[in-house]
Amino acid sequence: MNTVTNIDDRLYFKQLLAGRDFAKTDDLASQMVNFVYLIGDRITRETLVIDPAYAVSELLEIAQQDDMKVVGALATHYHADHVGGSMMGLNIEGAAKLLQLADIPIHIQTDEAPWIQRTTGVALDSLKLHVSGDKVTVGEIEVTLLHTPGHTPGSQCFLVDQMLVAGDTLFLEGCGRTDLPGSNPEQMYESLQLLGKLDDDVVVYPGHQYSIPKCMSMGEVRNTNYVFKPKTKDAWMKWFGGA
Repeated sequence: MNTVTNIDDRLYFKQLLAGRDFAKTDDLASQMVNFVYLIGDRITRETLVIDPAYAVSELLEIAQQDDMKVVGALATHYHADHVGGSMMGLNIEGAAKLLQLADIPIHIQTDEAPWIQRTTGVALDSLKLHVSGDKVTVGEIEVTLLHTPGHTPGSQCFLVDQMLVAGDTLFLEGCGRTDLPGSNPEQMYESLQLLGKLDDDVVVYPGHQYSIPKCMSMGEVRNTNYVFKPKTKDAWMKWFGGA
């Protein structure tokens, strides 16, 4: 009988860099430097994949090599480099390809549903809709979903065991753009304030490798990232909202 109960012993967590750890021959993947994450339970051998894109079958194979089975997907937001679709005249594999290979739910924030449908072509009944604070469980591992609009209407981050997968809401240096369809700089300010209240020891894992470190504590990010310098929404809007 397996008696392991400590989350540190059973948590499976993998950070994969597109263009290097998978999709190695894909020039766009190398250019976009997206991170994909696997979060699972080592005891039940089940895992979730966060932002599956570029080479979906390779992501499933990586999990399989670790004796893990992908049982669901989490999407931070609708952009094609995170969930697949058309970008710069190229078609990126993503959620639609994943559903061809595995009959699994794709967990998204409710406000993002129409955007993800348009980008990926995935039908609504293949999407599991959530609100902020919902939890998705894989084995005995619990992932908390945080709605963080600003970059897109339904951007969300994922908190598990003092680790934050932040998508394009918060990078180690900077944050996601707020001048794209569905973006909102005022909402981005509020979302960053929410994330900035997390414990110093929470480790931030971004959606792209835009800086040399691959992760950093929230305490360090809060102290060094210029997006936390404006202390009021008015000051933020003067910097980032064109006000």
